[in-house]
Amino acid sequence: MLQEILRWIWDETLLNNLVAGFSTIVLLILIAVCIVVLSKGADWMIDGVVHLARRTGLPRIVIGATIISLGTTMPEAFVSVMAAWLGNPGLALGNGVGSIIADTGLIFGLTCVMTTVPVNRFILNRTGWVQVGAATLLVVISVIVLVVMPGEPILHRWVGFLFLLFLAGYMYITYVWAKQGGSMAMEGEEVDDSELTSLGKCWLMIVGGLFLVVVGARILVPSAVEIAQRIGVPEDVIAATMVAFGTSLPELMTAIAAVRKGHPEITVGNIVGADVLNCLFVIGAAAAARPLAIPPNFYSFHFPAMLIILYSFRFFIFRNRDGRFKKAQGAWLLSIYLVYLVLQYAFNIGTVE
Repeated sequence: MLQEILRWIWDETLLNNLVAGFSTIVLLILIAVCIVVLSKGADWMIDGVVHLARRTGLPRIVIGATIISLGTTMPEAFVSVMAAWLGNPGLALGNGVGSIIADTGLIFGLTCVMTTVPVNRFILNRTGWVQVGAATLLVVISVIVLVVMPGEPILHRWVGFLFLLFLAGYMYITYVWAKQGGSMAMEGEEVDDSELTSLGKCWLMIVGGLFLVVVGARILVPSAVEIAQRIGVPEDVIAATMVAFGTSLPELMTAIAAVRKGHPEITVGNIVGADVLNCLFVIGAAAAARPLAIPPNFYSFHFPAMLIILYSFRFFIFRNRDGRFKKAQGAWLLSIYLVYLVLQYAFNIGTVE
């Protein structure tokens, strides 16, 4: 039973064949249902995080950067590992890099434009450097491989296992930082005086919400792609927009729910954590499963776009002495993402999905 469920999560062909057999009316209804499921799942997840934070004393931003980001990146890890194993390294590597670009440029950019987002300097000056450092390490290793290796550059299995080792260290040190920080680690978080929920119910809300978000996203994206194909949208436009957007849909729904419920710090934690996990977990697990070839367009286009967005985010953390991200900063990140999408389609540079 579990094996069958996992197969539905990672097997794109199975999902595409399923939705291809539905009529357009059924697909539209399915998309509407998926949106409701995504929204409800995200709401449960955010409520669970808030109550778990009160129960354990951990900052919400830390729970967002570990538990929530681990859950929202799990489907991408499955897809990437299977893609690498089945001989599609471009999909495996692109899932990680493309999601980092979408998470920070699109989702965090939109969140900053929509609401006031606090800068938790204690956490972000630590986990934020891991976020930038992991991506920079990926690019540095890729460039070294390009220079010293004859033929096509490849991320070997040792790189994957190294990233997974760093991932374990990151999860542990994040917990240690949160405990060391005390009240400083909860900077910018509003006090919640609502009735305390049991620990079991907190976990049920988080896990159940994550499950609904993941399942809803996995069904919604191929359904939307199928409708786009039926109305004549070009394949490269679909690849550069819907599929790339779909890989970050769980993070987007989490961000929207967090903003609606007045907890934008959960979004910050989720984005930073998801970026770290997309690099160390998604790409690391894929490379550990099978060596990943690095296509040329990653060096000329995808890697530079990722670093521009991440170093812009890092610069904003440094500049924001008043403890708040600015709307203009969100607009800058969002504009980079939009330019990235336009260039990708206009010049047919090649997608990262």
